Amino acid sequence: MSDIMGIIYTGEMDTRLRELTAVRAIAAVPILSRYRMIDFPLSSMVNSGIRNVGIIMQRNYRSLLDHLGSGKEWDLHGKRSGLTILPPFSTKDSVGVYEGFLDALRSNLPYLRSSNEKYIVLTNSFMLYQADFEDMVDEHEKSGADITLMYTKEKGVRRSSQGKYCGIQEDGQVTQIEVDPMISRFDNTMMEVFCLRRELLISLIDLSTSRGQYHFTRQMLQNGIHDGSLKVHGYECKSHVWAIDSVEAYYQCNMDLLDAENRASLFPEDKPVLTKLRDEMPTRYMPGAKVANSLIADGCIIEGTVENCVLFRGVRVGKDACIRNSIVMQDGRIGSLAEVNYCIMDKQSAVQESTRLIGAVNYPVLISKGRTV
Repeated sequence: MSDIMGIIYTGEMDTRLRELTAVRAIAAVPILSRYRMIDFPLSSMVNSGIRNVGIIMQRNYRSLLDHLGSGKEWDLHGKRSGLTILPPFSTKDSVGVYEGFLDALRSNLPYLRSSNEKYIVLTNSFMLYQADFEDMVDEHEKSGADITLMYTKEKGVRRSSQGKYCGIQEDGQVTQIEVDPMISRFDNTMMEVFCLRRELLISLIDLSTSRGQYHFTRQMLQNGIHDGSLKVHGYECKSHVWAIDSVEAYYQCNMDLLDAENRASLFPEDKPVLTKLRDEMPTRYMPGAKVANSLIADGCIIEGTVENCVLFRGVRVGKDACIRNSIVMQDGRIGSLAEVNYCIMDKQSAVQESTRLIGAVNYPVLISKGRTV
């Protein structure tokens, strides 16, 4: 796997998550009590033996920079290769805001050209899954394809008028791609994960941008399949997949992963999901605390009732407070005698004493970062 590099793009799907991405990139959105979205594709790359990883950033990337640091937690801080942060910058050809994934790659051609690996794995950062990129690259080599794309048959990631879908023959060849159809004709949802030769990618970027194309799938890939200039192969992801493309999808993903079977798919014992470490005291459960079916990180103090919840580090649940079916991010505060149900509380937000805050399973209440209710 020393002959494979990886690139993670963090710049799309932000607006659909509303307040959750107002101050952070989607790759930095906290999830499952202690992780960030980027931890999952990055850990899959590391577990597959990839040691040269570039992170292309778009906007609101300060918290992401803080989370990634030098890449030490992922063992990507060596003298050779390792983690490379690629923030946007202004040139005579670019204003620092990318039109799409292809445009982002074009702006980082010097990084691609300076790397030595034969193959490259490209991913976006709004999907949760567990992937074996080593197996994907092996299948790519055997197929003789120009590009191999990852797809899933998971019905939960399908959206009306949103998403990318593909038709695949029995031999694995991709014959058609649909982008944002009202109702897709295909059962295969593209995950925006691609494998190809690094030199071919550089050539395709140069050719596509000379034609005024900025989008990897919508323009370059679709056109290549249509005119027969690209042979594209499909690789099915066997793990559960969650698309975090709305507040409701974010909420449902956290609730789904309270189920042990779903967690086992995303967190196999032989492929750990790595994240930034923080030294915190263990969570304290005070007299009268009641907790059921919840994920609770370290550093919390629980004095009330917690059921079917995801609590991040440093959360405080006051005496006789009741919180159910909710997500409370780092340093959240639930006052005494408060009642919270079907809510998402961003970092450092608070619910005052005796306050009652009730949402719905298909429309959770979202409290933005630092706000007190």
